[in-house]
Amino acid sequence: LWKVFKNYRDNGVIDDEHIENLLNKRGLISRTLRFFYKHIDRSWKMYPVGFLFGLGFDTATEVAVLGLAAAMAQNGHLPIWSIMIFPLLFTAGMSLLDSSDGVIMLKAYDWAMVDPIRKIFFNMTITGASVAVALLIGTIEWIEVLSSQLNLSGSFFDFLNNLDFAVLGVFVVGFMLAIWLFAYLYYKKILKEQNISIQL
Repeated sequence: LWKVFKNYRDNGVIDDEHIENLLNKRGLISRTLRFFYKHIDRSWKMYPVGFLFGLGFDTATEVAVLGLAAAMAQNGHLPIWSIMIFPLLFTAGMSLLDSSDGVIMLKAYDWAMVDPIRKIFFNMTITGASVAVALLIGTIEWIEVLSSQLNLSGSFFDFLNNLDFAVLGVFVVGFMLAIWLFAYLYYKKILKEQNISIQL
């Protein structure tokens, strides 16, 4: 995709069919599970997929909520129905966040699939931002584990060990929004240089 984008930036030439072929190659997992993807042809079929995904998606917040609920139940400070408010609040928060994310991504997909130039920008932006966030979170996790196992100390390690992942989550959201804003403005700049006028 980078070569296609560079060729377009230098020569103003873009091959929509070539882009489609590149995007259809996908990754190893997508090619392996292509048989199952073909059978997901209705929106309701995504619910079982989401259910299975949720069973295996034990986030730190989910574990903390379940641990808190179990501790409260064991110590008998609250009745069982009052303790259930914690998982329900977690479910409500995740439903709101995931639904908002779904609406935003639907709008982004509609925007990106209009023309070949947008497809390139969309895929490059999504891939680049995802890799950057994954490297950031993974690096922090690895440093925390190493500092704990090797008893490393210092202001840097203390900062990472005391890092609030809720704050980090807000930073990630802000980072993604900033990336999208940058891509949008850069996209308009490229169109202006190529003397192309497209309704955004």
